[in-house]
Amino acid sequence: MSFTEAATTADAPTPHDLARALAAEIAPDAAPRDVIASFRVRPQAGARYGYKTSGGPVQGLAQSLHARLYGLPTDPAPLPTALDELLQATRTAPTGEQQAAILAQLSEQLRNAVEILQWAQHHAHWQQLPTGVFDWLKSAKDAAQQLADGLEHTSPAFASRPAPTTASPPPPPVTTPTMPARR
Repeated sequence: MSFTEAATTADAPTPHDLARALAAEIAPDAAPRDVIASFRVRPQAGARYGYKTSGGPVQGLAQSLHARLYGLPTDPAPLPTALDELLQATRTAPTGEQQAAILAQLSEQLRNAVEILQWAQHHAHWQQLPTGVFDWLKSAKDAAQQLADGLEHTSPAFASRPAPTTASPPPPPVTTPTMPARR
């Protein structure tokens, strides 16, 4: 069986499976988003390859490795990291895999937001800001963490769905805030 035949079976590893396996080289429970890979040539072969090194996030390496192993096209460009660009990508993501990748990227952005909120929370404590500021930052951090975890668990469901038809789903219902009754 060739690599391309294996890619069509349900047993073929996904890029996420490869990323988890690479991250497990650090620790069995290491999250791929927390691991960076680094490659260099051995000293005896350095001159032959120009002493080049390579490295980067395990998730990107896993996607590239998956594409090379299974003869798949590599992404022309990585997903945007800015939220406004990510929002624009949602308008042009026809396949479930692209939609899942967008949601996974959003999860990563939320994890970055969690770290920023935690930093702000610590600074609020150290600078002796009002307790309400510290408490609000803690609540925001916990909510962002919960959203990131939820997106990480639900985004793979999009990858298993077929591409949508030309008709788009109806927009979500618009909720209006309720006004308190006048007395």
